Amino acid sequence: MNDSTTYTRCESPLGDLLLVAHDDTLCGVYFAGQKYFPAVAPAWRESDTVPVLRAVCAQLREYFAGSRSTFALPMAPRGTAFQRAVWNAIAAVSHGATATYADIAAAAGHAGSARAAGAATGRNPWTIVVPCHRIVASNGALTGYAGGLARKRALLALEATGRRDLLAA
Repeated sequence: MNDSTTYTRCESPLGDLLLVAHDDTLCGVYFAGQKYFPAVAPAWRESDTVPVLRAVCAQLREYFAGSRSTFALPMAPRGTAFQRAVWNAIAAVSHGATATYADIAAAAGHAGSARAAGAATGRNPWTIVVPCHRIVASNGALTGYAGGLARKRALLALEATGRRDLLAA
């Protein structure tokens, strides 16, 4: 990312989020301290007035309030063709539902590549917005989440019940 990259921080019930945009597209939503958390480059500009960053923060607040189940944001996918296919498959998993890594691999056109789909899921740069917290192991177990399993449990509980009190992760 070059000098047209901007960022801001957005508070959430599960901890602060770093929001990153390049020009007018969203290129990242990260929980503070999550795996693969990007280093803020010296050339990045902090701003809370960039329209896409304001929009994602507002939509995340609506999500946590229980009034939003999908996101409508311009996003800039940066990854391999396989990663982008996995992220698209994850984005198709409905609010309140789960899918297995094997399901995601098959939906991405790579049946039999559940482990690779898991690795690509872990590299999803848009936590919550592209709902990788909805992806579970074949036996239904909660495995892997760059933001931590406590957050994954809390997000799934919020979506299943609508109860905000379950967000105390």
